[in-house]
Amino acid sequence: MKPADLLSALKRTVEQLAAFNEIAKVLTSTLETREVLALVMQKVSAVLKPANWSLLLLDEAVGTLYFEIAVGDGAQKLRHLRVKPGEGIAGQVFLSGQPRRVDDVRTAPDFSPRFDAASSFRTRSVLAVPLVFRRRVLGVIELVNGEGDPAFTDEDLQAVTAVADFAAIAIENARNFQRVQDLTLTDEHTGLGNVRQLRALLDREVTRARGFGHPLALLFLDLDHFKAVNDAHGHLAGSAVLREVGGVLREHARPVDSAFRYGGDEFAVLLPETGPQRAVEAADRLVEAFRGHRFTAEQGLELRVTASIGVACFPDHSRDGLGLIAASDAAMYAVKARGRDGVASAAPASSRVRPGPSSEALPPQPA
Repeated sequence: MKPADLLSALKRTVEQLAAFNEIAKVLTSTLETREVLALVMQKVSAVLKPANWSLLLLDEAVGTLYFEIAVGDGAQKLRHLRVKPGEGIAGQVFLSGQPRRVDDVRTAPDFSPRFDAASSFRTRSVLAVPLVFRRRVLGVIELVNGEGDPAFTDEDLQAVTAVADFAAIAIENARNFQRVQDLTLTDEHTGLGNVRQLRALLDREVTRARGFGHPLALLFLDLDHFKAVNDAHGHLAGSAVLREVGGVLREHARPVDSAFRYGGDEFAVLLPETGPQRAVEAADRLVEAFRGHRFTAEQGLELRVTASIGVACFPDHSRDGLGLIAASDAAMYAVKARGRDGVASAAPASSRVRPGPSSEALPPQPA
């Protein structure tokens, strides 16, 4: 080997070792999947300098690959695509679980410019490496060089394979961490956030609302006569009702809203960027949704369960999270005291109720 070639090879080896060192540091310092993957792909790009590169992950719910990261010509289009196992080079690598180097894509019958992160068939060389953890393929790293660039080598394939091993470990660690977080922050009966998650998110939203001067609303909801459901139909029916309540809340929430099971038959809904009037309107819609819903219909019971909802807003009723919970809870109990199945605001200036069939209007309630 010529001295110049030897020097070039040594330089590339040093660059690869430095990249692996940086990746290892991140793996031990964070469990944020996107942060780890972004650094992994940046290091791969810095060492191999591809024209296009992408990282595809399996969406286990639907069985297709999606582009978690895509960089280069046409990357914006790729981010919205779904790749079936077996489609294109990346799909074939995912299906086989084996890394692959293609020197000239024009000779690869399964190459797809739509799915393989390339803008034209003139692109010369492709590397595709599976992300494998304990014999389970999680996704694929794919690199595509530019027209006129040297073809990728076996050494390049080995380097990307080593990086893919790091990335697979990072992905699995982050997912396991998220599963544990979900167990500690999610109510097992309804799938909604639990009180711990409510308090954490409420504190963050209050801080954000205070910093930007934006409103924030909290709805506190209690099911009416829920004990009668358990007494008449048993706790299994009661649990089924609670699950359906979670569905009703999710169905009527905006993408930015968050619903929680506070405990027992009490629930809460957090509404960012929402002032008193819009919060009461949202609570009104929820009351109507409960009135029109027939719970446990699949079991043939078709139970009617209504709700009493208290509304409190930042900064109108309180300037901290616990104060919002207390104010909305007090407003909810005021609805209970006057007939149930309605809405009351915690603010004296705008306090009102939307009475149900057996309830009456509330006088102003204290904050």
